Amino acid sequence: MRLDKFLKVSRIIKRRTLAKEVADSGRVSINGLEAKASTKVKVGDELTLKFGQKILTVKVEAISENAKKAEAEELYSIVKEERIENPSI
Repeated sequence: MRLDKFLKVSRIIKRRTLAKEVADSGRVSINGLEAKASTKVKVGDELTLKFGQKILTVKVEAISENAKKAEAEELYSIVKEERIENPSI
C-alpha cells in the first residue's frame, strides 16, 4: 500500500492530500530511509514522522484498504513519541 494512503487509512494523518505533502517534503522515513508518498508500506515497517513539535515512530502491524475508526488503531503500534524543544524547520 502507498505511504500516503496508509497514513490516511490508519488515521495518523486525517487527509490523504496532507499525508502526501508531509511525505513529499521529506518529513517521513521508513526503516530509516526517507520516503515519498508513493513508497510502498509493508507489515513490520517502522515509520518515523516529524509533525511540528514532535517526532512519532510507529510500527506497521497490518494493512487494510479501508478501516473504521476502531479498526484504524489496530493497523499500527506506537514505538516512540518525542517532543522537540527547538524545532529547526
